[in-house]
Amino acid sequence: MMTILSQWKLYGLESHFKDSPMNIDLNTPIQEAKYIVVDTELTGLDAKKASIISIGAIKMNGSTISLGDFFYRIVKTDTCVRESILIHEITPSESAECPDIGIIMKEFIDNCTNRVIVGHFIDIDMKFLNTQMKRLFRYKLENPSVDTYRIYKWMWKRQQRPDAFFEGGPDNKSLFELAKKFDIHVGGIHNAIYDAFVTAQLFQKFLHLLNKEGIKTLKDLLKIGEV
Repeated sequence: MMTILSQWKLYGLESHFKDSPMNIDLNTPIQEAKYIVVDTELTGLDAKKASIISIGAIKMNGSTISLGDFFYRIVKTDTCVRESILIHEITPSESAECPDIGIIMKEFIDNCTNRVIVGHFIDIDMKFLNTQMKRLFRYKLENPSVDTYRIYKWMWKRQQRPDAFFEGGPDNKSLFELAKKFDIHVGGIHNAIYDAFVTAQLFQKFLHLLNKEGIKTLKDLLKIGEV
């Protein structure tokens, strides 16, 4: 039976977990903080039965989206189902040629170092990511994570007058529908990296609005959006 240390060594993670504690100053202004916007594509919503098909992530430094600094990996899995193929357009044969989840998770962890994780309904993504983290490494991601939907819901409650951005209120849960309200172009593509890019643009808009609402630091941001 493989020990936790041998699992870490297998994926080159022993030094990562032992010598690289998370270094995020919660007093950092939100416009200066480092983020990584994440989206996963899944075969279902039950973390015990479903699998991660792909992971997409794009880095942000403050409100600047680092277009050249992104991460997109398709995961080797044998659980692609017809419904997920129709949505994500990732076939079993394509998936079979990709690295396994352990290798991809190691790469993903490296990209997340000292960054706040951001996503739309990020609690779902984190549940699946941490299921794999615990299975592979017996360890959970330590990064704080914030949900763009929770942020939107908080801002909607703060509005004292009608506003086109907030029309319909928190019932507007869809990432793409919410993006359209904030004049973000949405195409017909639906994969992890594209959804992460749309989420990054939405979060970029939110950062400017939050600053006006008195949300100045990461500590403030986590109070309203952490999951």
